Amino acid sequence: MAVIERAYKKYDGRLAPDWSRFLIIPRHAFRDVFRSKIFTGIFLLSFVFPLLWAILIYLHHNANALAILRIPVAEVIPIDARFFEIFVWFQGVTGFFLAMLIGPSQVSRDLANNALPLYLCRPFTRAEYVVGKMAIVIILLSAISWVPGLILFGLQSSLEGWSWLSENISIASAIFIGSLVWILLLALLTQAISAWVKWRVASRAALLGVFFIPSAFSAFVNEIFRTRWGHLFDLQALIANIWAGLFGRFQQTTADVDRFGVEHNVMSEPPLFMSWLVLFLICAACLWLLSRKVKAYEVVK
Repeated sequence: MAVIERAYKKYDGRLAPDWSRFLIIPRHAFRDVFRSKIFTGIFLLSFVFPLLWAILIYLHHNANALAILRIPVAEVIPIDARFFEIFVWFQGVTGFFLAMLIGPSQVSRDLANNALPLYLCRPFTRAEYVVGKMAIVIILLSAISWVPGLILFGLQSSLEGWSWLSENISIASAIFIGSLVWILLLALLTQAISAWVKWRVASRAALLGVFFIPSAFSAFVNEIFRTRWGHLFDLQALIANIWAGLFGRFQQTTADVDRFGVEHNVMSEPPLFMSWLVLFLICAACLWLLSRKVKAYEVVK
């Protein structure tokens, strides 16, 4: 406005706390995200599996329903660590496709339109910008993973009793930590790829390549050297071992047993601390790639 009018004045409204400034990014991003019918449809369908698992938990504790169905649900699908690990695995796969739809376009649009100076010229740090972009993926994937997972665990605990809760409290921590690790990995990967690959289709293809190309290389290494250490290069096997360790089902040594009880092809998985270390290095590399791109200005030669 023209300065001569002197109609401008200082903002006198309530200021948001400093710690929550990054939430302004996901708050406005959710409006664009849910305009996509494909994303909205997949997001709603992702709650079908938790509903199915809740029905199975209910059937375990309803004798009348079991009598009507005449199906030994308690024997076919026991409610144990494996039950909740399957839930985390299935929701993790769904979360991957959701992250592939929304993640690769977040940073790339700001870089393509030179919008980063508009963010960073305000009292808004680079770290807050990155956390705000990651929060889009983290919040949406949390809503379909560990949040319904803990609700299912609470439902099972309320129906089974205090003794079951005290004996299986580690399952709740495995649901939360396992889901959160996967969500953080997806958030970092999608934002790092989005910062370096500005074309949306190419960034989604790059995300698929990050997961499937190393899998082929891992299988090649395992087959040639007759080992399982190639799984350190495979993100799918890496996260699967971490989930198995959290749920107490990790077996470092695997073998094929014939009908006479003799073991063949005895192989050892990498130790769990190696899987955690590789995962930490991948996350650190993503943060380094983001720090190279998220700047208030860029020098073009």
